[in-house]
Amino acid sequence: MKLATLIEGVSARQIVGSTDIEICSIEFDSRKVVKGSLFVATPGTTVDGHSFIGQCVEAGAAAVVCEHLPENTGGATFVVVEDSHRALGEMASKFYGEPSKKLTLVGVTGTNGKTTIATLLYKLTRKLGHKAGLLSTVCNYIEDEAVPSTHTTPDALSLNELLSRMVSAGCEYCFMEVSSHSIAQERIAGLDFDGGIFTNLTRDHIDFHKTFDNYRDTKKRFFDNLKKGAFAVTNKDDRNGLVMTQNTKAEVHTYSTRTVADYKAQILEEGFDGMLLSVNGQEVFVPLVGRFNVSNLLAIYGSALCLGFDKDEVLRILSTLTAVNGRFEAIHSPQGWTAIVDYAHTPDAVENVINTINEIKKQGARLITVVGCGGNRDKGKRPMMAQIAKRGSEQLILTSDNPRDEEPQDILNDMLAGLTEAEKQATLVIEDRRQAIKTACTLAKKGDVVLVAGKGHEDYQIIKGVKHHFDDHEEIRNCIGNA
Repeated sequence: MKLATLIEGVSARQIVGSTDIEICSIEFDSRKVVKGSLFVATPGTTVDGHSFIGQCVEAGAAAVVCEHLPENTGGATFVVVEDSHRALGEMASKFYGEPSKKLTLVGVTGTNGKTTIATLLYKLTRKLGHKAGLLSTVCNYIEDEAVPSTHTTPDALSLNELLSRMVSAGCEYCFMEVSSHSIAQERIAGLDFDGGIFTNLTRDHIDFHKTFDNYRDTKKRFFDNLKKGAFAVTNKDDRNGLVMTQNTKAEVHTYSTRTVADYKAQILEEGFDGMLLSVNGQEVFVPLVGRFNVSNLLAIYGSALCLGFDKDEVLRILSTLTAVNGRFEAIHSPQGWTAIVDYAHTPDAVENVINTINEIKKQGARLITVVGCGGNRDKGKRPMMAQIAKRGSEQLILTSDNPRDEEPQDILNDMLAGLTEAEKQATLVIEDRRQAIKTACTLAKKGDVVLVAGKGHEDYQIIKGVKHHFDDHEEIRNCIGNA
């Protein structure tokens, strides 16, 4: 593709050299540059791509997109832009033939619920007879083909390549999680969204965004950029739900479990195997649990109707959809106690899961909670999560999550800081996650519930920068088998 074509619509401040040159690939990783590549120098949190421009020109880069011109430009063409992250997204879309315009693309953003909503919309759409793709934290899918996921939202090049493959596979729809990082870093620049869904907003990623207001405003940008003719489905129960859509050009639809909205639902009956709901006046049993899942289901229901699907068929299929891997997954033991595996890793998510369990479990049954916090992330939520878990559980076990480069005990000390001295005395601190889960399962009696929170679908632990295999599901089943 000609460079001139690639940079059409890109806001260039300066161009040095010819744009009538052929580009064989776009790269933002200097190690992948070959003769004829376009290298996009993007500033990162730890490394600045501008430092590698000379190396890339020597490797044969035909052109470089950057935010400031180097002293020595060599023989390459240079395009200077205001924001190279945004330029990368826009050019990636062009390079892959603008795939997002060739299918119906729906983005899901918010703190909690993104994976469940995107995944179940993907499954529902396929059960309705349509070809669809999924871009999610757990796994990406092109129809039946699973493509391993490394980020909630892939980088701009990977994103457009996956969308292009979906188009080639005949997909009509794609449902994708849109993380706040991907919005801030312009990974979704150049994409043509036909719909957007807002779940909720609670404290998360403050290590990256610095303040909650920055986090909120970043999420809002997604809705600000939706086109006229698109739809926006927002959670009216969240205090930021209507804030998200106040400047959008999209058609706004609301959902709620508490107040007047376009899509409403209430729980009629509830157990660990599912809920009987009233959705806009129609009864339906769903094999999902928890008030937070009622909100998720309303977002799915409302979005499906916005996409033009028949409401009766949508409800029928919703009654067949099961929990997403690591999202309030129940494992029943022969000894009569139940384990719940959940990805809850924010204060709000932990509180939602604990409240749900306490609403369902029988009188006299105990909740034994195993929870930790990730390393190299927001430290402010650690004491909050310990407080919430202690308040809602009969027995709390604090343990490691993904300590990453931090000392596990330092993370645990941060969590313990949220407890009173009496609460600390009643709390078990077991650094080794396997041993913590084993202890919880050993303590559980008939009717009790063991909540293992924080990692959900993840099948690894990152300790001192090394990824080790570790799966909460496997550990629980081993305990059950050895009981």
